[in-house]
Amino acid sequence: MIFFETPYEMPPYRPPSEAESVLFRVTRGCHWNRCTFCGMYRTEKFSIRTPEEVIADIKKAAGMFGELPRTIFLGDSDVLIMKTKDLCRILESIYKEFSQVMRVTAYTRGKTLYRKKEEELRELHGAGLTRLHVGLESGDPEILSHIKKGLTQEEMVIGGRKAIESGFQLSLYVILGIGGEERWRQHALNTAQVLNQVAPHFVRLRTYIMQQGTPLAEEVERGEFTLASCLTVLYETRLLLQNLNIPTMFLSDHISNYLPLNGKLPEDKERLIAQLDSAIAQLESNPHLVEEYSHRGYLSL
Repeated sequence: MIFFETPYEMPPYRPPSEAESVLFRVTRGCHWNRCTFCGMYRTEKFSIRTPEEVIADIKKAAGMFGELPRTIFLGDSDVLIMKTKDLCRILESIYKEFSQVMRVTAYTRGKTLYRKKEEELRELHGAGLTRLHVGLESGDPEILSHIKKGLTQEEMVIGGRKAIESGFQLSLYVILGIGGEERWRQHALNTAQVLNQVAPHFVRLRTYIMQQGTPLAEEVERGEFTLASCLTVLYETRLLLQNLNIPTMFLSDHISNYLPLNGKLPEDKERLIAQLDSAIAQLESNPHLVEEYSHRGYLSL
């Protein structure tokens, strides 16, 4: 969340990898806003800002930062829902005001990629949008239905491949533990299957943290969903990694995760699996350690 005053409107969330980016808010909230695990935009009414509003913010930011910024991030949850011609106007303004920019990235939904015409995606990439951040969450159809993701395996594969073929770098996010204790194997295997078909440039891991007020949290409280333990999440991560056979960056770049697993596949696959094996072995031999760790930081093993 943004906790400081700014002279223009900024998105409340951005990926950790965009920590050094200048942020611009293109849409407000989430037009889907039904995922049972997510509380990010529950109280935010969805709207699309006008190009004029965003361009005015870009000019204000240029007055603050000059031409120095190298990376720009566009929020909120699904920037590509905006009309292509309007988003192209915004991109034109960004490159006009910030001559040193090397990367412009945005959040979007897999369903939007699936629906977007290929010529529009190519047009956006040609206008300077370079990287897309997309929540896959899981590749398992049962889990996708359960969390009301509004997306099928096939749609994610088609949308992801279209984005890559249009020239974008693609980051897909996987939520560890989103299948709970019961579905961790099918989550890992089916997610690996989707990732292998899409072959994104980045696979980014997040671990499910229960957010109060969300439907999935209510399932936990009623005893209908059992949170995956630390050890289960590590088993799941190992199975996922073991079944990936694509060149990609495999990144555990979030504080919710238990281990800092960061590497390039396939080169670093054996090292990452060995790191997981070491953590699993220590937890299996010292069960009391599992009780000491929550989803709030890395294991100190």
